Amino acid sequence: MKLDVATANQQLANNRPQEIIAWALTQALNPVVTTNFGPYEAVILHMAVQARPDIQVIWIDSGYNTSATYRFAEKLIAQLKLNVSTFIPQQTAARRNVLMQGIPEIDQPLHEEFTRQVKLEPFARALAEIQPDVWFNAIRKDQTDFRQSLDIVSTSKSGIVKVAPLFNLTSADLNAYLAAHQLPDEHDYFDPTKALETRECGLHTKL
Repeated sequence: MKLDVATANQQLANNRPQEIIAWALTQALNPVVTTNFGPYEAVILHMAVQARPDIQVIWIDSGYNTSATYRFAEKLIAQLKLNVSTFIPQQTAARRNVLMQGIPEIDQPLHEEFTRQVKLEPFARALAEIQPDVWFNAIRKDQTDFRQSLDIVSTSKSGIVKVAPLFNLTSADLNAYLAAHQLPDEHDYFDPTKALETRECGLHTKL
């Protein structure tokens, strides 16, 4: 799909998230929304299924999620009737823990390979299998320095249109949405590829 990204961002700059989603769906033949079932993920998932109930949801389950995250995922899948496709690493966490002696620190040489195995490769496999043309994600500009350099609409290296409906929202906005729609939330979350919340995991920098 060919799209003038600069013009799209100008047109959508002051739009509500639901309006951004509605616009993107008019551009899409095979849209997806990605989730990690982390904090505030119920917001993007609820908005997406309100606009398109059968939208494909991609979950990359690293195998290192907390028990709370797995319980939250099951609860939200049932509550929102999510059409979820789960992709997992090709190697189990138990085997990787032996070969890599646990989760490598971010300054260790093995950390890049660890990130590739548990997140980048499964996600690339998901995109190859589903072949979406529009990818909804929940990134926000106030999350990391890198994301402040992005915008609502961008394109991946493979040409997928990436749309971030929540880009301009704050945590207060998200909490208000959760409360208004009586949606659950879960902050007991662990991403093994990130040492800090402000660090990128690679999906938005390498794909």
